[in-house]
Amino acid sequence: MVTDQLREIVRRYPMVRFAARRLRVRLPRSMGGLDAGRMPPWTRTFTLALPERGPEGPGGRGGPGEPGGQDGAGWSRGQAGAGGQDGPRELTLHLPGYLTVPRRLAAHGLAGHGPDALACFLAMLDLPRPGAVLDVGAGVGVYAMLAAAPSRRPVFAFEPTPEIALAARSAAEATGRGFTVVETALSNHNGSAYLRRARHNDMCNTIERPRRQDLSGTTVRAATLARWCESARRPPAVVKIDTAGTEPDVVAGGLEVLRRYRPWLLVKVRPGRGLEERLMALLEPLEYTWYPVNGRPPYQPSREIAARSSPAWERMWLFTPEPAGEDFWAAARVWRRALAACS
Repeated sequence: MVTDQLREIVRRYPMVRFAARRLRVRLPRSMGGLDAGRMPPWTRTFTLALPERGPEGPGGRGGPGEPGGQDGAGWSRGQAGAGGQDGPRELTLHLPGYLTVPRRLAAHGLAGHGPDALACFLAMLDLPRPGAVLDVGAGVGVYAMLAAAPSRRPVFAFEPTPEIALAARSAAEATGRGFTVVETALSNHNGSAYLRRARHNDMCNTIERPRRQDLSGTTVRAATLARWCESARRPPAVVKIDTAGTEPDVVAGGLEVLRRYRPWLLVKVRPGRGLEERLMALLEPLEYTWYPVNGRPPYQPSREIAARSSPAWERMWLFTPEPAGEDFWAAARVWRRALAACS
């Protein structure tokens, strides 16, 4: 019992976890020692290349979000970004070395961070409709960074894990224009929620009903999407949701918002948890079009949501208030090629 509590303390507090690893480096492997070469740094500093898009839009035309467009998000090297603002070509980030996403970004860049979903997200930002961008389950804020770096849109990153939200604020400062980090879990209720930290992967921290109150979790603020939009007065145009299994709760808490503002959605759907059926029950009355994000656009609409229709490393679905047109798919292809260079 005492041993389990000590392990949870080590997992819960990054400084304790880092110190424990430093001590284990000094131990022999037979006693649980770690290889010093695989010891993550306390701070990981690296330069993240951003995707560059040429001055012409898809098919040789200036598309939505090109320089001078309203509320767009396209940018290119040497070209003015949305609304005539210069977008950054790259970002220098200083993020906690013990987190999973900074390690992956430092090793592989954006080309290795779900590029199919990122390409759809960037194409969604190109749409001329006004509104905010919401990155729900933001982690360190990769999607929010891409939205905020060149865009005039207000961007909000929702991340309830305290130490990861702190890292997201550091990333927001690196973008120059920044985005707003909201240390709140969006769910189907208002008040508080129990956040349980995943044992081996900080990307899988999730809100759940605690079987018992222990040191592996913490109580965080919770709100519905509808309540937050009402209080912040920020109607959304683009919403990305990746909350490690509670995506239907986020949608359920924002049905009023989806009916009224009809934002474009990018949602991760994990298999085997009944998430597919719950999402279908919620979205069918709203008459959204459902696309599995998989491979080269355009994607074919589907009548059912099946998590295994998209690749295991992404499992993202695109939900659009109207069928996506060729301009959107052409923009997604352009962004996909641009992301391939960000390795």
